Amino acid sequence: MPSILTYFQAVWGALPELKMAQRLGRLKRECQQLRDSPPSGVSCWPEGDSLETFSAVIIGDDDTVYAGGVFKLELEVPERYPFHPPKVRFLTKIYHPNIDSAGRICLDILKLPPSGGWRPAHNLSSILTSIRLLMASPNPNDPLMTDIAEEYQFKKSQYEATAKEWTAKYAKSVEDTSKPGCEEPKTSEKRTNESDEENAENSKKAKK
Repeated sequence: MPSILTYFQAVWGALPELKMAQRLGRLKRECQQLRDSPPSGVSCWPEGDSLETFSAVIIGDDDTVYAGGVFKLELEVPERYPFHPPKVRFLTKIYHPNIDSAGRICLDILKLPPSGGWRPAHNLSSILTSIRLLMASPNPNDPLMTDIAEEYQFKKSQYEATAKEWTAKYAKSVEDTSKPGCEEPKTSEKRTNESDEENAENSKKAKK
């Protein structure tokens, strides 16, 4: 008959696998939530089956300097998730006092207590929602880019002009249109367009 010590050793040895299974189960539920009811202006999907790295796209709000911009992000989920927050960074350049040139983000819920506000109740959806809110309402009192924060506070029109310029330059490129949810023109639409072009060409030849 196995001793109590042997029993507890077996249980203790199985804990890492149990925690990993719980983490994987939670991430699968979060993936389902992101597919079924994604936050407004946000898309997010896993890269591969391991659920360790996620890609995301945030669309800039219409009433902000990032309006119409398509901003790509990367999320790395740590082994200790949800007890530790994911590492999130922007892949698309953005002019913002709380986001640096490497895409790193200064946001309370991305930091562990006591200095940060991360809680296991947070998830990928709430993180991306918070980032989109940060885009709309920067926090110049806790900046990563002090020069941009000062500009935001004391030269607001200059900040807005530069942010709009960066959005047009970096967040509206042709490659951004390939994000999930964008569809190629249907075959019937392509044929219609081709037919219209042929008719226009024939009309020009007839006039000559």
